[in-house]
Amino acid sequence: MKNITGILVFISTMFVLATGCKSHTATEQPKTGKTDSVTVFILKKEGFNKEISFPGELLPLERAEIYAKVSGYIKNINADIGDHVQKGQVIAVLEAPEMIANYAQVNSDMQMAKSKYGGSLDAYKRLINAAKVEGSVAQGEIERVKSLMLSDSATVEAAKSKLDVYAQLKDYLIIRSPFGGVITQRNVDPGTLVGTGNAKPMFVIENNNTLRLRLAVSEAYTSAIPDASIIHFTVDAYPGIIYEAKLSRKSGALNQVNRTETWEFLYPNKNNQLKSGMFANAAIKFARSVPSFIVPAAAVVTNLEKRFVIRLKDGKAEWVDVRNGIA
Repeated sequence: MKNITGILVFISTMFVLATGCKSHTATEQPKTGKTDSVTVFILKKEGFNKEISFPGELLPLERAEIYAKVSGYIKNINADIGDHVQKGQVIAVLEAPEMIANYAQVNSDMQMAKSKYGGSLDAYKRLINAAKVEGSVAQGEIERVKSLMLSDSATVEAAKSKLDVYAQLKDYLIIRSPFGGVITQRNVDPGTLVGTGNAKPMFVIENNNTLRLRLAVSEAYTSAIPDASIIHFTVDAYPGIIYEAKLSRKSGALNQVNRTETWEFLYPNKNNQLKSGMFANAAIKFARSVPSFIVPAAAVVTNLEKRFVIRLKDGKAEWVDVRNGIA
């Protein structure tokens, strides 16, 4: 009986608790659904001004690879890497004995032709003077001597032209600097055989007094107008130093490979502190000629079909196709 009484008490207690829980649940207020919302803003046109960084490379104003025009051996070298040379300065002399011999032979042939022409010309003049006396000289003899004189004259002109050619070839044995600059490469030594078939140039000369800073400007920025023709750039070799360069020219066409336009700036490298081949990081300030729509990057949605922004109109959302401009 005691066990039965205990079970009845337990069942009664559980019934009361269950009833109480049910009553408590029934008294709770129903939950309200949460409304989704996003932040919107009024879109308007604004002026665009932004400073963009572009990687670039410093190039010499002039650069020449010097090859030999004629075959020969290096006789003398008058300049080495790092040497500053002037325009027309002799930097090397070649030796080609056969060419010197050919020049001497042609020069001798010309002297002989001139001597022969001088004799035939003198004979023709004497014959003309003698022909002043009527009947003293036959007309056929005059024509024969005249033809001989003209033939000797043509021979002299031909010999002179041939001598000029050999003189020019002889002058090619002297290697001169095409402009003032510095020798940056030297690939020959005395005794080296050089000619038109050499793979490497004898010398490389660069004019680094003025450097070209070339930048590849992306297509999206080519329509923007720089606010000044002066830009600032830095190089890794001299951190903390800011240099200035002036806009010189634009290529006027886009590179079909990377869709960029080449802009060139000139830097007067007066103390030769900067070297050609250095990489630079240039900053250009851009501005659009007309106001543009500016939206946050997160407001532009891109899927497989289109690129768009969401506009709120009359309480409804709609898609508006857009095209990315300058980021």
